[in-house]
Amino acid sequence: MTDKLLFDQRDHVVTLTFNMPDTRNALTDRDLCEAIVDAMHRINADQSVRCAIVTGAGKAFSSGGNLKHMQDKVSIFGGDAIAAKDGYRTGIQRVAKAMWECEVPLIAAVNGPAYGAGCDTTCLCDIRIASTNATFAENFVRVGLISGDGGAWLLPRQIGLSRAAEMTFTAEPIDAATALDWGLVSQVVAPEQLMEEAQALAARIAKNPPRQLRMAKRLLREGLNTRLDTVLELAAAYQGACHQTEDHMEAVASLLEKRDAEFTGR
Repeated sequence: MTDKLLFDQRDHVVTLTFNMPDTRNALTDRDLCEAIVDAMHRINADQSVRCAIVTGAGKAFSSGGNLKHMQDKVSIFGGDAIAAKDGYRTGIQRVAKAMWECEVPLIAAVNGPAYGAGCDTTCLCDIRIASTNATFAENFVRVGLISGDGGAWLLPRQIGLSRAAEMTFTAEPIDAATALDWGLVSQVVAPEQLMEEAQALAARIAKNPPRQLRMAKRLLREGLNTRLDTVLELAAAYQGACHQTEDHMEAVASLLEKRDAEFTGR
């Protein structure tokens, strides 16, 4: 895996760090895009992973698109209109799909500015924790573009249509306090506490049985777009499977015996 994305697993938690501080972690770098997609596939295939944290190296979470690449029409921005379309589909849009399809809970630890695709990437995560240094901007129109990575679908689901429209049409950033007030983030902490808080939350999540965590996340995802009766049918099937697992029996036994559970993923 490229050093543009750092992959660190400790116990049941993976931390992914965008490691291109010289570009403020611009997400339109092809190597970084490939590394993120590969990391999502790696996490999905590893039942020992129960939660993942996504953050950025340096002062920014992600600046979104690389302005110099836009000016020079290189990377995913190169060629004519058809080539640019293909660049998006094989680049940042693959990242969006891979992150959205990540099977384990994803926590965005937003350490600084999250602009454009960076803002949308935080919305691909299940939970967002922000440093007081964090700012969020859906600033595509400011550079004469529109969201090419699913922001028009993601952002209204996080903060509602009116506020998503305000962010999209003004392209103005909001600070961490506003993001908290609008429900874009769950909590705001001091910069030096950000990773500690993210890791503590990940540990609380990772205490739970891994297969059930993945099924619970899938139900939440399906619930965004599916009828209640369809979700209930899927939940019944999942419950039938859960009842047959050793982890379910261990969970029940540990509660009755007033002790900590030890889950194995079986």
